Amino acid sequence: MSITPIGEPRHKVTVATLREKKLHGEPVTCLTAYDYATGRLVDEASIDIILVGDSLAQTMLGYENTLTVTLEEMLHHTRAVRRGVKHALLVADMPFGSFQVTADDALRNATRFVKEGGAEAVKMEGGKKRVDLIRRVIDAEIPVAGHIGLTPQSVHLMGGYKVQGKTLTAIEQLMQDAVALDRAGVACLYLEGIPREVAAMITAEVATPTIGIGAGPECDGQVLVFHDIMNLTFGVPAKFVRRYGDAAELIRNAVTAFRSDVLSHRYPSDDESYHLAKDTREALETVLARKQGVRP
Repeated sequence: MSITPIGEPRHKVTVATLREKKLHGEPVTCLTAYDYATGRLVDEASIDIILVGDSLAQTMLGYENTLTVTLEEMLHHTRAVRRGVKHALLVADMPFGSFQVTADDALRNATRFVKEGGAEAVKMEGGKKRVDLIRRVIDAEIPVAGHIGLTPQSVHLMGGYKVQGKTLTAIEQLMQDAVALDRAGVACLYLEGIPREVAAMITAEVATPTIGIGAGPECDGQVLVFHDIMNLTFGVPAKFVRRYGDAAELIRNAVTAFRSDVLSHRYPSDDESYHLAKDTREALETVLARKQGVRP
């Protein structure tokens, strides 16, 4: 297995790249990003897929769930991430209400993500019931990432954020959904919140790369939310979340130190201030002295 060291020249990641990685047993890496800075940093760290997830509803906009975020908000953030990404495959989440409509409207919205947002693929939640729509979008030359298991946009229908595929009937349904999406030609398949054993079965069954989040290590790749791995969320993390940094503590310490320096007149220092040139300063002192009736 070959791993490109961080900082080394990289090739552009495409949909074909993902298939090749699965074929050669190379793990696919994926993280979310929602703005230029994080998009650029994640891309420079050689992540394969950058997902502008509808989770930005909570991480960036403070909504309670993903259902509230609008198409325009998603496009705004996708454009921002696009400016920072050079190598990763950029995937944009289609938000709730943007594809649970007529096929014409859904295709029009998917097209906007490519034309206006710069996305290279769109992600849609749902299994067999989305197959006809997904085929139509793919026929329009837009790659589609599938998403089954715990699908946050169906939170009300599922009765909350619950692990899916825990019964034989549910497992059979997930397998059918996965096979249907695979045959439809999805670029990759996100598996969220399902038992490890079920994810392993799906991964072995389909040709498309599977990307797990709370689905165990047998998936072809893994995705996490950037704000989760950096401790920038304000709740109890899910079982599958691993912290890789503590940006919250770093930010709190930096802001507290800034406030303290301002209150104690330690910021800005003389070295952090701009000064007039000597001749200009002397001329200004002369003018001020004349105004005050004092000889320089």
